[in-house]
Order: sequence, then C-alpha cells, then structure tokens
Amino acid sequence: MTLDRVIAVRTAKTIYRDGDLCVKVFNEEFSKADVLNEALNQARVEETGLNIPKIHEVTKIDGKWAIVSDFIKGKTLQQLMDEDPDNRDQYLNQFVDLQLEVLSKTSPLLNKLKDKMNRKISQADLDATTRYDLHTRLNSMPKHNKLCHGDFNPSNIIIAEDGTPYIIDWSHATQGNASADAARTYLLFWLKGDIETAKQYLDLFCKKSDTAKQYVQKWMPIVAASQSVKGNEKEREFLLSWATVVDYQ
Repeated sequence: MTLDRVIAVRTAKTIYRDGDLCVKVFNEEFSKADVLNEALNQARVEETGLNIPKIHEVTKIDGKWAIVSDFIKGKTLQQLMDEDPDNRDQYLNQFVDLQLEVLSKTSPLLNKLKDKMNRKISQADLDATTRYDLHTRLNSMPKHNKLCHGDFNPSNIIIAEDGTPYIIDWSHATQGNASADAARTYLLFWLKGDIETAKQYLDLFCKKSDTAKQYVQKWMPIVAASQSVKGNEKEREFLLSWATVVDYQ
C-alpha cells in the first residue's frame, strides 16, 4: 500500500489515495471501537443501495488503524458551489434531494439517534435544569427510524466525473428523525458563517419534504446541545448558546 498522496487532513486522521483506493488512517490515540463502529456504519449503509464508497478492509498501518474504501474521483459539492456561484441554487436543490434520498432509507441495525443524543446531552456543559429540559423535549419527540447521516453538508458529497453523486463520511450515521438531521445540517451552515445558505436550505428542505419549519426548529436546541460536546471552543460556545434557547423563533 502506497501512502504518498494526501487527500485531506482532519482532526486525528489523515486520508490518502492509493490508486483506486482511499485510505483513512487514524492517529494512535483514536479509539479502536470508534474506528470499527465507523466501518460497521458504512458497511450497513452500503446495504441500503445508496451511492457511497464501498469498504474493502479495516487494517493497521504502522500501528495505526485504517479504513480502506473506494476512491471516488471528482469534486465535492462544496467545491462546485464555490467555483460556480451562478448555479448555486441548482447545487443546493441537488443537495436537499440527496439528503431526502438518504432519509428515505432504513438501516435497522444502526444505533438510535435518540439514544446517542441523550448520552451527549448528559455530557454537555449545561446546568442540570437545562439538561433536564432538553432530555424531556427529546424524549417527547416522535420516534422514527429513518437513516440519518449526522454530518450532511456539501463537503461530504463528491460528484464523480460522470456526474454521479457519492455521499461520504458515515461515522455519525444513526436511525432516527429526519428533522433532527435537517436541524444538524442547518447548524453546520451557521457554524461556517453561511447564514443565508442556512435559511435557504431550511426553506428548501421543508418545502420538498412537506415538513413544518417549526418542527425542524424544535429540534435545534436538542441537536445543538448534543453536538456541543465536541469541536473547538468557539464552536462549543456557539452551540451552547443555541442549546439554551427555550423556543427558537
């Protein structure tokens, strides 16, 4: 295996290309359980029939865990949006359509989104009263079993040279409520400072899915709290400010 071409560097991991293969190498301190869970998530999502890179193996390289999957040659949807702003609306429409395709699938063996969120809220840097309120809200929300990506943003979609879209990075995949996944995507646009796109995205998602905007908004404090336990200090501060909003307006 030749690891001489770096594709991307992320927190605690480096991604390489080796011919037709993509090799994601995790740092030594990365949890073995998390690596194996990510590979298992991706393998389970493969079974839904969605266009995603297929896993070839989980291995160790120089003492570090690695996941080997298909390399998809192309550009991310984010790159296309940045390079071709005149067609940004078209790309955003495609983005929402792809998310709705994901949400139309089920994968019964994936972890449940509500369980994950309850665990994360318990770890959040919030006072007990706020945590109790968020747990209560979460537990009162309808139980669904739709495939949720958990980090659905334009950088996690690669448009291959033949125009086929592939969705990558399934480490956060769960089964749960579609509107929670939409709330997460909305907050990701906010975290980037792209508030205009966040608003446009939410309008599009609600229109195409026939979902009341207020319903997605009810998820936002819950999602923000559950996401606040990771990321840098600035992101945590931003997410915690959303988590303490009693009713989003």
